[in-house]
Amino acid sequence: MTRPTIATIWLDGCSGCHMSFLDMDERLVELSGQFELVYSPLVDHKTLPAHVDIALVEGSVSTDEDEHKIKKIRAHTGTLVSLGDCAVTGNVPSMRNPFSLDAVFDRAYRETVTLQPQRPQELLPVLLKRVRPVHEVVPVDVYVPGCPPSAEALVYGMLLLQKKIRRTGTIER
Repeated sequence: MTRPTIATIWLDGCSGCHMSFLDMDERLVELSGQFELVYSPLVDHKTLPAHVDIALVEGSVSTDEDEHKIKKIRAHTGTLVSLGDCAVTGNVPSMRNPFSLDAVFDRAYRETVTLQPQRPQELLPVLLKRVRPVHEVVPVDVYVPGCPPSAEALVYGMLLLQKKIRRTGTIER
């Protein structure tokens, strides 16, 4: 059996979950013999393959780009893992939900600026009216909460997925 493929993705969040991934340290080397990392902001692989066995998704869905990305990832992934509290609940990015987008932009670009307060018109992704956790946009198979989840939790979860693959031969939905 070939090694299962893994992709890591981040949406709107702080990238702390990816830092926990890197905090696995030497265990990453051990896991690399059991999994093949095929797509991630942490490596040179920038094109999503036609199929990925496992996708670890960090962050909430806050922009039109996030929404497009998570739908594409879901369509090409066997097992989708919501990684961390932003992906699981919306967490910190969703703190803007009680406010209108105009109020959010005014606070960020007018009220707290001393030189040339203005709302940018270019190079900003389109904010959704409401920040959503991943499961509100696409089906999720596994939830790993934590802000961020510990490296130990990630190792444990990946080893459980590996055992399931060995036992069943697949982790398809």
